[in-house]
Amino acid sequence: METKIVTNKTPQKFKRIKAIDLARGISVLMVVIVHTLWIYGDVPTQTETWLGAAVHFIGKGTPMFLIAMGVSFILSRNQSIVLSIKRACYILAVGYLMNFLKFVLPTLIGTVPDNFIEAYGWTAPATYANMVYMLGTGDILQLAGFSLLFMGIINHFSKNKYVPLTIAVLIAITTKEVHGFRLGIPGVDYVLDLLWGAEWNVYFAVFPWFSFILIGIFFGMWYKEQQKSNSYLFKRMLVAGILLMLIGGGLCYYNFEYHFGDYFHLGPGGTFYLTGFNLVLLWLANVLVSKVKGNRLFSFFYYCSKRVTTIYFIQWVIICWGMGVLGYQQFGVGGVLLLIPTFIGLTLILQRFVFDRIFSRKKKSEIGEKRSVILQKL
Repeated sequence: METKIVTNKTPQKFKRIKAIDLARGISVLMVVIVHTLWIYGDVPTQTETWLGAAVHFIGKGTPMFLIAMGVSFILSRNQSIVLSIKRACYILAVGYLMNFLKFVLPTLIGTVPDNFIEAYGWTAPATYANMVYMLGTGDILQLAGFSLLFMGIINHFSKNKYVPLTIAVLIAITTKEVHGFRLGIPGVDYVLDLLWGAEWNVYFAVFPWFSFILIGIFFGMWYKEQQKSNSYLFKRMLVAGILLMLIGGGLCYYNFEYHFGDYFHLGPGGTFYLTGFNLVLLWLANVLVSKVKGNRLFSFFYYCSKRVTTIYFIQWVIICWGMGVLGYQQFGVGGVLLLIPTFIGLTLILQRFVFDRIFSRKKKSEIGEKRSVILQKL
């Protein structure tokens, strides 16, 4: 009887960091709150009330999701360029499908309120060109897709943690200098807008938002070097966070318009400040999971973390579809407070009873196919 020795060459799978999952799970639900206010809160509610101030403060936690994305990428089993390209194509496809469902489809069937179209500076009803513009909106999924392409390339050519850190700093410093640069070629200009656009067709341009992901990659590499010590990682996040808040805050105080701008088009100071702020939040998340015993609330946030892409997709689509019934920016504080749990609940119901079941069936089908192949080889 011949005995074969099988060597397992599968890359090591690192244990998930609970603080990262907790932070990501919380952040994706905070997104629902922010988007509900943007779409349904009237202008005074957004700009002159405690709710508007609180929600806009919550919105500053978006980089926490991006930093977590960088850490998770480094701890994933396969970081090859090929897999990064596949993931990027998938995320981009989901992003543009989301744009079609949340903007274009309601416009085609006539459920989008006229004042929503007019908010773009257009005249209702929307034209074909207007719908193409909405389809191409640069959201966080477009940022994630493009970033995955660059992440795979960077990780392939260098395992030195200071490479992504250096690139992150360079992006932060140079962003304002390249913001809005175009060549006057329509298709090419759209790609340049995704990279460093200064207009409102792109909310999360690669410059500067990719720098947050690169910071996550840096800390993920540091974590692996230190034999996966959570304490070591998050203590350094705290120190780095405080220093970056001081540097970024000082720059914003010196010239707020240049260094922070309108949040979506950050300059160096705003990027440094928000990086520091969110590193401190991640440290706090680690304090929570370290000091507080595991519970159902934490498990719920871990559940959301594992489904962050589909939850993000669902919440945007149903919030935008809701305009056909509820209108655009028609509610005060009370109305928005009622709508927030409504949209969170609808999002989670669709995730649990539709998307979870779809992916569960797909996984069972894939397992069945693998078993079939194994049996055929016996």
